[in-house]
Amino acid sequence: MSNRHLDWLRQAEADLASADTSREGGHFEWACFAAQQGAEKAVKALYVKRGADAWGHTITPLLGGLTGSDAPAEDLIMCAKILDKHYIPTRYPNGLDSGAPADFYTRQEADTARECARRIFDFCARAIRGT
Repeated sequence: MSNRHLDWLRQAEADLASADTSREGGHFEWACFAAQQGAEKAVKALYVKRGADAWGHTITPLLGGLTGSDAPAEDLIMCAKILDKHYIPTRYPNGLDSGAPADFYTRQEADTARECARRIFDFCARAIRGT
């Protein structure tokens, strides 16, 4: 079976581009979700590169499960925690007491999510490329 880590990494980058497009369009909830997806897929790309399985959608334990030279710094774990909060409430109205996700997310949250996702993506891409 082929190692498809570059497919995962390429999709992660496409998700980050989608986050930018959503942010520019004022869809801040979707920008946050796309950023979360980009970071998740980047971490999974690193797992696939290493021949390991990565299950689930919560970035914090996925990132925290990397060891040795792949072990992330604490600031990346903090970014993962920020992004993990965007997995469900960004998409479903019942993730909040009332209203739609679009009513609650802000440009600042989208910017923070995008920055965190980019940092995680860059970390994983460097590890994959060995730089």
